[in-house]
Amino acid sequence: MKKKVRTGSLQWILVRRLILLQAATLLIFIVLCAAALWIANPRLLIDNEAAVAAVKDAVDRDKDGRLIVRETEELTAFRESFPNVWYIVRDGRGESVHAGNIPDIYTKSFGELLDGADHATIGFSDKDMRPEAYIENASTKAGTVQIIAATQSSRQQTDGLEINISATVEVARNPDGSRNWERALPALALVIAILLLPIILVMGTTTLVTTPAVVRRSFAGLVETVRQAARIDIGTRAMQLPVKQVPQEIAPLVHAFNEALARLAQGYDRHNRFLTDAAHELRTPIAILRTRAELLTQEPQSARLLQDIERLSHLAQQLLDHQLLDRPSDQRQLVDLGDLVSRVAADFAPLAIEAGYDLAFEPSPNKARVEINVLQIERALANLVRNAIEHGGGSGTITIAIDGTGGIEVRDEGPGIPAEERENVFEPFYRLQPQSRGAGLGLNLARQIALLHDGTIRILTGSWRGARIRMELPVRS
Repeated sequence: MKKKVRTGSLQWILVRRLILLQAATLLIFIVLCAAALWIANPRLLIDNEAAVAAVKDAVDRDKDGRLIVRETEELTAFRESFPNVWYIVRDGRGESVHAGNIPDIYTKSFGELLDGADHATIGFSDKDMRPEAYIENASTKAGTVQIIAATQSSRQQTDGLEINISATVEVARNPDGSRNWERALPALALVIAILLLPIILVMGTTTLVTTPAVVRRSFAGLVETVRQAARIDIGTRAMQLPVKQVPQEIAPLVHAFNEALARLAQGYDRHNRFLTDAAHELRTPIAILRTRAELLTQEPQSARLLQDIERLSHLAQQLLDHQLLDRPSDQRQLVDLGDLVSRVAADFAPLAIEAGYDLAFEPSPNKARVEINVLQIERALANLVRNAIEHGGGSGTITIAIDGTGGIEVRDEGPGIPAEERENVFEPFYRLQPQSRGAGLGLNLARQIALLHDGTIRILTGSWRGARIRMELPVRS
């Protein structure tokens, strides 16, 4: 058995590729930002500000009024996280307390330190209206000068809200002052991962939720086209699929499918016309042959000739019966099923008696009204009765029964149909007995007619003798 190839879902392909694209874009963005930070040599002040906060909470005076820094829990924890921390605390009287390995430049007075600083930010308390200013020792044509500048003369000149963000990244350095990337890169990679992963998760989740909805909305027209394509069968072979709501990229496929449908419909029509014309042309010579054969003397060979002519005539009639399958559904009418079946039973009573059977008709106590093409259903029922006459063993009773649910059963008392052949007999040109007069088209035609009416036809199983074939049609209230 050939394994069915499972195709991938377009929406999930788009989801995966969009997530990968977003992740790659973010990674490139982070790499570019990292490169820009490396070139700019930034430094984060967050840790330094945290150190000041930890020391500030520990500053106190002893009982003699001297300045001290107590070893608080916060300061101890900060030392464990940053073992190289150092600090200097000076008060207005010049008294100071310090700890850690202090660089020489910071051991000078605050005034000397400010004179030697390359740049610094000067700020005031929240309640102070004086604005922040920036101070820098810059080299100019006049020499090295100290410049203090600001964009405002008062905080009242702000536009309502201003946000200033500054960040400095300190990279591990070698003793000669060069950057030590062997120590910096693992930490940098961790920082990038921490920054990148939440963004990827958020964007990936958004893509996962929105992409299926976008795909469904974009292909809504195609879904409707697919539904119409699923309804195409032999009776609607001339149908053309709509292209108006189909995405432009899929439209060529739909056009090609419509052209294929048109070619198939034309080919089927040519084939059907050929069979119909051939069957019509055969009827005249068959009638002539039957007339001449009936004039022959009654001998075994002439009887066999008449049987062969009857078989040929029956085949031509069944080929013509296939024309009935192309009758449009608007030719249907609402009829009483009991009246229709009784007429067919009356028509076949003489033929059944001539073949050695008794023909019985069992009407339903409840009326069943069905909307059908009368000629088609009569032909289907006629094929079922003729099949019973042909294969019922030549004796016994052929019963035609109906019920209020739209069921019609044709029963005989012959050898029956073997279980392994109960599906085969509905195939065209299949015969249980190769020497029988039938062409093997009767049951196939009956099933096709039942399907055209949204009905079913099947062979019943049970302990009874003979075959029972049941056709069911939808009942209209």
